[in-house]
Amino acid sequence: MKVIVCGAGQVGENIARYLCTEANNIVVIDRSAGLISRLSDTLDVQGIVGHASSPPILEQAGAADADMIIAVTQSDEVNMVACQVAHSLFSVPTKIARVRNQAYLDPIWADLFSRENMPIDVVISPEIEVARAIARRLQVPGAFDMIPMADGLVRVIGVACGEDCPIVNTPLRQLTGLFPDLNIEIIAIMRGDRPIVPSANDQMLPGDEVYFVTEASHVGRAMAAFGHEESEARRIVILGGGNIGLTLATDIEESYPGVSARIIEHNRDRATEIAGRLNRITVLHGDALDPEILEEANVHSAETVVAVTNDDEVNILSSLLAKRYGAERVITLINSTTYNLLVGSLGIDAVVSPRSITASTILQHVRRGRIKAVHSLRDGFAEVIEAEALETSSLINTPIKNIRLPTGVIIGALVRGGEVIIARPSTVIKPHDRVVLLAAAESVRKIEKLFAVRLEFF
Repeated sequence: MKVIVCGAGQVGENIARYLCTEANNIVVIDRSAGLISRLSDTLDVQGIVGHASSPPILEQAGAADADMIIAVTQSDEVNMVACQVAHSLFSVPTKIARVRNQAYLDPIWADLFSRENMPIDVVISPEIEVARAIARRLQVPGAFDMIPMADGLVRVIGVACGEDCPIVNTPLRQLTGLFPDLNIEIIAIMRGDRPIVPSANDQMLPGDEVYFVTEASHVGRAMAAFGHEESEARRIVILGGGNIGLTLATDIEESYPGVSARIIEHNRDRATEIAGRLNRITVLHGDALDPEILEEANVHSAETVVAVTNDDEVNILSSLLAKRYGAERVITLINSTTYNLLVGSLGIDAVVSPRSITASTILQHVRRGRIKAVHSLRDGFAEVIEAEALETSSLINTPIKNIRLPTGVIIGALVRGGEVIIARPSTVIKPHDRVVLLAAAESVRKIEKLFAVRLEFF
């Protein structure tokens, strides 16, 4: 597959990194010669310095025979025009654009991106996606990640194992026998900076971060088994009133009437603006690192503090201050991967990565076969995938233990006619089952083939 990525920033680099490991033909366009040089030196991609919406530059990038264009430059307008040019002049089949300005996404302008006007197949708004990801974490206190799959019937939960976790130091193959009510499947373990796709003989250790699959109705019992029985947050403080903070606050007002929230915003004009757009959430003008402002916002009694300013350092430091002043839990937005190994030891409960969330959203439109949803884990070491099993697939009508799965693949759950079945060695996949699985990065292409309409089994 030939893909043109417009923009060599963090999101563009992430997308290129994911795709170039899968034998795709990737071309990256950016106006910065430095970014293009760095990308070309580290990844197997072709780099072109130029304006992403320029017809000659797109022609040079091979748009005439490209399968897809993914426009993720810093400019919404460049992204939109790049897709328009790719459609009008080069007939590129699939066009994806990142659009950050919420004015373009207002429902009253819903026809803007129609095929007759500006034919963009998928519009990605990072701010909306990040706000949704934070809202999902608020639904499962104690989890650092929560991914709904199969129309919300299945949950993929990320949780930390403490010293008092009842199910640590037990081989995974023994969990079902020792804890018969624990209807989950462990699909990934993070041990320090080492990700593990576990086998039946592996075990969880104190300090591990674990991803497991379970039925939505079973989440509470599963979290209790990991020693997490925190109550859902009713008092929330949001640090930062940008697009993410405002979107999250609006979602809280509309969907969580029993939750009270406050926003701290540093810019006076912005604070005034968002105060006029919110009905029952209090907006405070001030510095998220100012103890007096944190006290005025009642951080000491907050069950959750969400730090979503546009500065990683401010988010980290304000989160630590909030914990020091009594906040039960902090969720922190961090763009840079530099701090990944640091935040856990500092006591930050959950980290939100905009570039990872944006990449996951884009990847589900890139994946081939009958793949319905994709979520990238920890800088792309693996993907959680939801796919439909077809009659032609070699997966069906065979117990999972007898299926020759690619290395680094674990089947977590099936959904059959609205019923959730947690995968066990004896479980048999039927045609049209929706399968939720984890695939290590190097096995994703094989999974695409397994779920393709015409299967050529490897």
